Amino acid sequence: LFNKGADPHQLLLSATPIPRTLSLTIFGDMDTSIIDEMPPGRQPVETSTAKTFSEIAPKVGEVLNNGGQVYVVCPLIEASDERDWISVEEAAEKISDYFPEKNIACLTGQQSWEEKDLIMHSFKSGEIDIVIATTVVEVGVDNPNATLIVIENADCFGLSQLHQLRGRVGRGSKQSECILISRQKSESERLKILVSTNDG
Repeated sequence: LFNKGADPHQLLLSATPIPRTLSLTIFGDMDTSIIDEMPPGRQPVETSTAKTFSEIAPKVGEVLNNGGQVYVVCPLIEASDERDWISVEEAAEKISDYFPEKNIACLTGQQSWEEKDLIMHSFKSGEIDIVIATTVVEVGVDNPNATLIVIENADCFGLSQLHQLRGRVGRGSKQSECILISRQKSESERLKILVSTNDG
């Protein structure tokens, strides 16, 4: 770029200040502009923590009964002997027991592009009530009617990733909520920070 002419300009955009973005602003001799306002009509996402899904199942039911839709994000696709984390498969089984009358779909990186696209289209059109996914939904997903995201084993994700996942809800005028499930005995500093602020 710099060989193409005298004093060329470069504009870098980021929704979340991941470490690479931060290092560019610190060491890249860049001017920075920060957009810290919500788009018109949007409300900050309320963030809280819980210990188990059963603890928040009534809240999920309430959202669904009011016509909202729900994301549930898990760190694994299949159950693992090495880690005591909830998988998409396990969550789907458990959640279908709680809400047998609701349409539930699983979304992972192992599925074909066509299959993922079909699920997200059905979710956006309201045919699917709950999407249980890996972090494949972290970016590029926009459904204003999804007003609750539940993140299982939230303590195993980084702050930037959690903030990006939280950004899947609150994309319309309805009040939205993010619930971070952590089974750790003491709450991590990361989760405390995320609960205390919406500022990326």
